Amino acid sequence: QVQLTESGGVSVPAGGSRKLSCLVSPKSRDSYCMRWFRQFPGKEREAFAAIDAANSHTGYAESVKDRYFISTDKAKNNLYLEMLDLKPEDTAMYYCAISLGRLGSGAYCYTQGGETVWGQGTQVTVSS
Repeated sequence: QVQLTESGGVSVPAGGSRKLSCLVSPKSRDSYCMRWFRQFPGKEREAFAAIDAANSHTGYAESVKDRYFISTDKAKNNLYLEMLDLKPEDTAMYYCAISLGRLGSGAYCYTQGGETVWGQGTQVTVSS
């Protein structure tokens, strides 16, 4: 059973940057599509960044394009999210998730059976 553990959540002033990490144990397989979601208070979780473990292709929601960057390490033990020029409206709980499947368009994954595995979430708070 794969387990995901996020870290890196913090309070940061507007304009700052932060890198979140998600430990994947055991390491990710090439058949996974890996994503970052965020959840604003009172709202549903939404995917905003995805990476295909097979080819490292990435996709983003328009709302974070050119400010957020998803990546993995070579061994695919870790999933990262680098966030630049943070804004107060980026304040949310951030979750990593993996699914069997391939990257679609934007931050969408075409899943191929099985359940999506979630991390426990990490809070990012951006102050103005």
